[in-house]
Amino acid sequence: MKQRMVFDFSGRHALVGGGTRGIGLATARMLADGGASVTLVGRQPEVGAEALRLLDTSQGQQHRFLSADHAEPEDFMSDIHDLLIHHPVHILINNSGGPPPGPLLSEPTEKFLSVFQQHLLTSHRLVQAVVPGMKAANYGRIIQVISTSVKAPLANLGVSNTVRGAVASWAKTLATELGPSGITVNNVLPGATATERLEGIIANKANKTGESLDAISREMLAEIPLNRFAQPEETAAAIAFLASPLAGYITGINLPVDGGRLTCL
Repeated sequence: MKQRMVFDFSGRHALVGGGTRGIGLATARMLADGGASVTLVGRQPEVGAEALRLLDTSQGQQHRFLSADHAEPEDFMSDIHDLLIHHPVHILINNSGGPPPGPLLSEPTEKFLSVFQQHLLTSHRLVQAVVPGMKAANYGRIIQVISTSVKAPLANLGVSNTVRGAVASWAKTLATELGPSGITVNNVLPGATATERLEGIIANKANKTGESLDAISREMLAEIPLNRFAQPEETAAAIAFLASPLAGYITGINLPVDGGRLTCL
């Protein structure tokens, strides 16, 4: 998209998971455009350095990068607590790539535990860390970027469907608990979005079925009323709105950004 929606995030600090590419990076850029200082979370420092250069600094913002290895959560949380000493977080975007596809019945329990740690336990520990600063600032937005599988499980994504559903229920519970403090908690459910993950899903289906990449893409597009894949910036705009002051009376929702693919209400 050539134009990005701009909200006012002046004086706010956002922590954006998966912030070096795809939806996470598009979100970070939109928040920075609105004046937020952004801390990107990712796995590769060199990719993080490239992403930081894309963030607007025209309002004097200071952007940072934190390296996250979910296999070493204690090290990551130590870095988070160090960050919070001088830079409280007002906007938390919990966003992490999904697990590899596979049918549910054949998945080993170790995979469930690993994905549960990455998607729910890490998010929970982050919320516990940032909420005191949100309460002190009288401003808090917590947003999970999960999946439309929360409303309708997706074929061949058994572990992802299971854990994403758990995250959605966790977030709904938090919304009730944190509401009296003026902190909102919402979920954004991206549909098929033109990112590296979508490319991987299409390639996996093509390898299993013997169909071409184009054929798989056409099959997926046939299920989307808007007949195209989302751009990361379109999902980022929904996230940025929920993070903005304008969305102060919206909490506990699951917002699909899927081109109308879901047939449920």
